[in-house]
Amino acid sequence: MNKRLAILSTLLRYPDEALRADLPDVMAAIAEAGFSERDRRALERLVRRLGSGDPLDRQEEFVRLFDRGRSTSLHLFEHVHGDTRNRGPAMVELAAVYEANGFAMTGRELPDYLPLVLEFCAVAPPETAANLLAQAGPLLQQIHARLMARGLPSSRGYAAVLAAVLSEARLAPATLPTEANDQADEDDLAAIDAAYEDQPVVFGPESDPDQQGARAKVAAMIQRLRAARQAAART
Repeated sequence: MNKRLAILSTLLRYPDEALRADLPDVMAAIAEAGFSERDRRALERLVRRLGSGDPLDRQEEFVRLFDRGRSTSLHLFEHVHGDTRNRGPAMVELAAVYEANGFAMTGRELPDYLPLVLEFCAVAPPETAANLLAQAGPLLQQIHARLMARGLPSSRGYAAVLAAVLSEARLAPATLPTEANDQADEDDLAAIDAAYEDQPVVFGPESDPDQQGARAKVAAMIQRLRAARQAAART
């Protein structure tokens, strides 16, 4: 198994209760997986961010980055085929690659969902994984660049995951964080930790949290939940 790809797949999952509980193990795995020094530090910073502050904030950030519009969608064929009829045959072809290599899709995510693609590549024969990542490389570079262009600590955190995936494909991202970005992200984490005084509240849809439709509903509810918590705190 390629442990680095397995870690990267996990970090791109929706930040629900299960992922938050796994973060200590993920942090330990990052240290031992053989990432480059820069990738390791950036991934560790993302793990710390995902484990800091209000879980609702982390979920809202994920939804805002990946589920609102196509520009940074984690469904790869969105960037190639959109909603055209060509997307269906591409899905079938990718699913056939999974099946041919004995990979069972256990959830209801579409075959082109990047965390699922990386989960497959982590256990696939190296040649098969390298070929698939090379084909996806231009899309990954595009998503990475758009995340970096957002200029947010959350978007740069997830861009670090894409940069590490590109490293596995022996490709370079067009834009890398600067030392100033890194320090700004560290300062942001410190501010989150200082402001977080309440007990963590865990929230996630009762259905599969990786479903895009379910997350869209979560996004609409997050503000109401936060307002209710603030009102309760004042009484």
